[in-house]
Amino acid sequence: MTTGDNVSNITDSELQEALVEFNQTFSSIESEITRVIVGMQDIVRLTLSAVFAGGHVLLEGVPGLGKTLLVKSIAQTLGMSFKRIQFTPDLMPSDVTGTQVLTEDEQGRRNFEFKPGPVFANIVLADEINRATPKTQSALLEAMEEKQITVLNETHALPRPFFVLATQNPIELEGTYPLPEAQLDRFLMKLLLKPPGSDELKEVLNRTTGTIVPQARCVFPEGRATQIIEAMRLLVRKVMVADPMQEVLVRMIAALTPDSPYATEKVKRYVRFGPGPRGAQAVMMAGKVAAVLDSRINLAFEDIRTAILPALRHRLVLNFQAEADGVTADQIIEEVKNAR
Repeated sequence: MTTGDNVSNITDSELQEALVEFNQTFSSIESEITRVIVGMQDIVRLTLSAVFAGGHVLLEGVPGLGKTLLVKSIAQTLGMSFKRIQFTPDLMPSDVTGTQVLTEDEQGRRNFEFKPGPVFANIVLADEINRATPKTQSALLEAMEEKQITVLNETHALPRPFFVLATQNPIELEGTYPLPEAQLDRFLMKLLLKPPGSDELKEVLNRTTGTIVPQARCVFPEGRATQIIEAMRLLVRKVMVADPMQEVLVRMIAALTPDSPYATEKVKRYVRFGPGPRGAQAVMMAGKVAAVLDSRINLAFEDIRTAILPALRHRLVLNFQAEADGVTADQIIEEVKNAR
């Protein structure tokens, strides 16, 4: 069996073979990306995990850490259509989704024709998404959730697969508009990028200031990227989740909800709203990828621990008391994650 074949009805031996091929393909993608990206191994793995879980990723960090280069390298490695949207305060929703334009044929007849925007690609880089106004940010809501956009009552399907990999600067920087909770909830993961260490910075300088700058190459055979990625995503969904693991996840979500009887004291004091069902789905799907990467077809507690922080940190809405006391969503989630 190859990774591009149907994995909906296969034997145990074929399933094990599919797990091996998944890991080999995943490792090849990681290796190719690390030819360009220095360090950030965890960020690369989690971003790719979101891609194969079928979700979108929000990358946050100060300018110059390589967020845009990471997304471009992933697109090059996967060999899929790629568009970049530079979000600015004057960007309009139609600049993202597309618009109807008046055209004239050879006979002089005029009609409106839809001109697709840059969102019509397999991988869309929403660069510095929080520098655009909320009106423009919301242009991505339907695309991220429904994989389609509607312009003047006409619905247009987006290419499949479809991923939004967005970057944003910390909200403390000038000229940023915080993303609304409804849009944050559409991202499967939020990943925080940290500055490189001394050794990593030296390697960055070596790779980027010489005569040869490394470029990522596609790891898939020509014309088969979509088929292979869809098969890998299907394999992820086949990971089994036992009732006790579902109960663990449900209890964790409840522990992060302030009006739940399972809520911790810190949650009751600092959290306004906890994660909803989409947050639980995100943890489950990211955990399934972690299980496959460990060559298992069943979800374990450690998979949930691996996924819960990046999948939920942007779904906790904290109150003003949390800001005053310097309490972060990561600290609250870590407390719940470690309490078993």
